[in-house]
Amino acid sequence: MTNNVSPSPVQQVIAAHRRGEAAGLYSVCCSHPSVLRAAMRVAATYGTVLLVEATSNQVDQFGGYTGMTPPQFRDYVHELARAQGFPLERLVLGGDHLGPNAWQGLDAATAMDNAETLVAAYAAAGFHKIHLDCSMRCADDPQVLSDELIATRSAQLCIVAEQAAADAGLPPPLYVIGTEVPVPGGEANLAQAGAVTAPEAARRTLDVHRQAFLARGLHAAWRRVIAMVVQPGVDFDHSNIQHYDAAQAAALSAFVAGQPGIVFEAHSTDYQRESALHRMVRDHFAILKVGPAATFALREGLASLCHIEAELVPPGQASRLMQVLDEAMQRQPAHWARHYPGTMAEQRLLRRYGLSDRCRYYWGEAPVAAAVAKLLANLDAVDMPLSLLSQHLPEQYLEVLQGRLAASAGALLEHKIGRLLAQYARACNRNAAADDVVPAGASAETAAAIF
Repeated sequence: MTNNVSPSPVQQVIAAHRRGEAAGLYSVCCSHPSVLRAAMRVAATYGTVLLVEATSNQVDQFGGYTGMTPPQFRDYVHELARAQGFPLERLVLGGDHLGPNAWQGLDAATAMDNAETLVAAYAAAGFHKIHLDCSMRCADDPQVLSDELIATRSAQLCIVAEQAAADAGLPPPLYVIGTEVPVPGGEANLAQAGAVTAPEAARRTLDVHRQAFLARGLHAAWRRVIAMVVQPGVDFDHSNIQHYDAAQAAALSAFVAGQPGIVFEAHSTDYQRESALHRMVRDHFAILKVGPAATFALREGLASLCHIEAELVPPGQASRLMQVLDEAMQRQPAHWARHYPGTMAEQRLLRRYGLSDRCRYYWGEAPVAAAVAKLLANLDAVDMPLSLLSQHLPEQYLEVLQGRLAASAGALLEHKIGRLLAQYARACNRNAAADDVVPAGASAETAAAIF
């Protein structure tokens, strides 16, 4: 397939942003079906592109921690979309931190061989937005990687992605470069948080990658580099949030305004105020990544449903979901132990309520998934009184009261997640103002019926 193809939905949004419109993209970094269904409802309501991204440790050629390869993840998301009636032409899949991340304990040659297989699998499966990230140090690497080595390895992976997409008869991918980001999923402590990227550092990252791409004949691919990852000064740990400060990011924003065709991509934007999300898009941090905040809303919704279940279902028939979840986390502490310090009591609190939401790694565990299914079945088998909805899910209660939301457990849960994701949709919708809670093209009643 040649490069003479119509601009993808992602390119159209980036072009609109570069024309001066308040347009952006929000990237939902999650594989949970309730989160993805909620994201599809939000995107349908607000008329936005839906960008769903998988990370290199979540989905890889060996299955990752989700157990899915790139083609399996693609098929899984597409099946959810078809079931929701969400148009596939408005659904874009992306790959995040694609590089030697999962193989840092191996020598560089072996790790990069694995990374090439990984990137090829993503590109051949139709993942259209590829974040090339070779900033990770491998076992025989120098202690600090040079910018040139990082860029050279990224260009090497780009060659592989280009060929894999062409062999599959797919449009050529879009690329994101750079890696100055918070720890995926949030810091263990905000004292580790990074300062706003200096414009000089951003310029060097851009220049070095350009040189590496062009030296390898990747001129066409370089024209499809749509974004660069930087640190805009946003982050979170298990208990605190570092909020966006537009003044501190002003110089960085001014730098990218002078770079044609690209925007910044901001990671770990979870828990930012909605007004800050709008401002970030206007300041050219036009791709906003969200993940743990969405699963935090999922966990909150499930915990609230457990409280309702406790009032309506005999103890011997209850799901015990939150206890089952914590038991699974204690059996397999690898996903949270380094992130949650303190006494046993403090760790228990963080396992349940930490903003970094490390429990998101456990929803796929068989006992936990079974408990979720039992919870939803238990509640769908009874009538949930409005009074209990008011007590435990007050925002959803108001929608049920107005007849705009079904009082089923699944609908209540997805509505709660959707309210979080709707903040991102409004921030990225060129027709929505920061204080506008009504999606473009929809009446107030229609918008409220969903979010």
